[in-house]
Amino acid sequence: MVISRTSDAYLPTGSDSAAHAVESLQRCNPRSRFRCITVIHKYLTVTMSDAHETDRNIEIWKVKKLIKALEAARGNGTSMISLIMPPRDQISRVTKMLGDEFGTASNIKSRVNRQSVLGAITSAQQRLKLYNKVPPNGLVLYTGTIVTEDGKEKKVTIDFEPFKPINASLYLCDNKFHTEALNELLESDDKFGFIVMDGNGTLFGTLSGNTREVLHKFTVDLPKKHGRGGQSALRFARLRMEKRHNYVRKTAELATQFFINPATSQPNVAGLILAGSADFKTELSQSDMFDPRLQAKILNVVDVSYGGENGFNQAIELSSEILSNVKFIQEKRLIGKYFEEISQDTGKYVFGVDDTLKALEMGAVETLIVWESLDINRYVLKNSVTGEIIVKHLNKDQELDQSNFRDQASSAELEVQEKMSLLEWFANEYKKFGCSLEFVTNKSQEGSQFCRGFGVPHPQYLNLRRDSKWALGAGWWRRACCKNLLERH
Repeated sequence: MVISRTSDAYLPTGSDSAAHAVESLQRCNPRSRFRCITVIHKYLTVTMSDAHETDRNIEIWKVKKLIKALEAARGNGTSMISLIMPPRDQISRVTKMLGDEFGTASNIKSRVNRQSVLGAITSAQQRLKLYNKVPPNGLVLYTGTIVTEDGKEKKVTIDFEPFKPINASLYLCDNKFHTEALNELLESDDKFGFIVMDGNGTLFGTLSGNTREVLHKFTVDLPKKHGRGGQSALRFARLRMEKRHNYVRKTAELATQFFINPATSQPNVAGLILAGSADFKTELSQSDMFDPRLQAKILNVVDVSYGGENGFNQAIELSSEILSNVKFIQEKRLIGKYFEEISQDTGKYVFGVDDTLKALEMGAVETLIVWESLDINRYVLKNSVTGEIIVKHLNKDQELDQSNFRDQASSAELEVQEKMSLLEWFANEYKKFGCSLEFVTNKSQEGSQFCRGFGVPHPQYLNLRRDSKWALGAGWWRRACCKNLLERH
C-alpha cells in the first residue's frame, strides 16, 4: 500500500479499504477535515468506477465465451430451446406458454425427437420455478440435449441475467441455440462516425468499442488551380468551383445516408469526427448542405497527412482524448504502456504463465493483461500413488502429450481432479491477488502486434523483481522477441 501525505491525514493511494480511509480522518484537525473528506470521496469514487469498469469487461468476456460455446453446440431434431425474457415480462405468461408448447409437442410423430423436446420443455419449466419474477436486466435460458464430440448426447441447461438490459423476446425450438440477441448486448453503447475527406476522395467509417469499420469510400478527380486559359480562365475557375461544390454535396448526402437512422430520423452515432488534409472538412462542416442533425454531433475537426484508411487511423489517434472512453483507444494505451516498460527495461514487467502466477502470488502485480482468445487450460492433478496435488497449465498440443499426465520420477498416473480454462480462472480469482484484469484483442494495431509478436512457443522468462508492475498472461514469449519486435516498430 502506498501512503501520501495530505494536510494532517494519511490518505490511501493504493488499493486500501474505505474503512481505513474513514479512520484516517481521526488524525485530521477540524479545519482540514472537510478537505480530507472531499479528497477521500474523490478517491473512492474513482476507485469504484475503475472496479465497475473492470467487472463489466469481465462480464462481457464471459458472455463472449458463452456465445462461442452455444454457437458450436448442435442437437438432433428440434430439442434445443432458446428462451429470452425482457425486463418487465411475466414468469406466469412464459410458464403458461411452455405448458401450451408441451401439449403441442406431445403430437410429434418421432418418438426420439418427441422425448427430447418434451424433456427440454420440462427442464425450462423446472428452471423457471426458481424465479419469482424476471430479473431487472431480463432472463436468458438455454436448455436441450446436445451431441458431444464423441457422438454422445448430453443434457444442458444454462440460465443467467445479462449484464445490461436485453430488449429482445424470444422462444425457439431448433437443432441449435440462437445467440443473435446476446451478440447485440456486446455492441458498445457509443459508436463514433468518421469522415476523412481530401482532394482525392472521401472515406466513411465508424469506431465502436475496439472495432473499427470502413462503411464506404469513393474517389474523385478534381481539377487543380492553374493560370492558363487566357480569356477562359474565369470559366475554368467557375467549373473548378462547381466540381468542388458537387463533391461536397455528394459527401454531405452520403453522410446523411450512413449516419442517420431512417427508422428514427436520428443520428446513429454518439459523435462525429471530420478529418482531412485540405480545407474540404471545414467547408463540409460549415456547409448548408450538411445535415444539421449531424452538425450538432461534430466533436472534432482534425488535420491529417493522409487520406483513405491511413487517414482514418491517424484521425483516431488525433482524437484519442475525445474518444478516451472507447475500448479501442484504451486498449492501444494499455499495450503501449506495456511496450514502453519493455523498451526502457525498467524491470516492472513480467510475462509467461509460470512467472506471471509467481508474481500474482507475491502480490507484485498491478495490472494483468490477457489475450481474450488465450487457449490454455488449468489442470489440478492428483498423484495416484502419493496423493500429491499438482497444478499444470497446458495448451492444446501439450494436452495430447500423455507424459504431462504422468509423474516423471515414479511414472505414476496423475488423475485429473479439475479442468478449467486459464482465462476463466483469472476472471474468478484476480481480485484475491489485488490486481486489475484487462482483456485485449488483436483488432487494434497494437493488439495485433501484441498477439503476433509474443506468440512464440519457447519461453525464456525475465528475472522476476519484487516491484513488478505489469504482468502479461497471454501465452509463452521470449525476451529476444520483445526487443526485435520493438526495434522493427
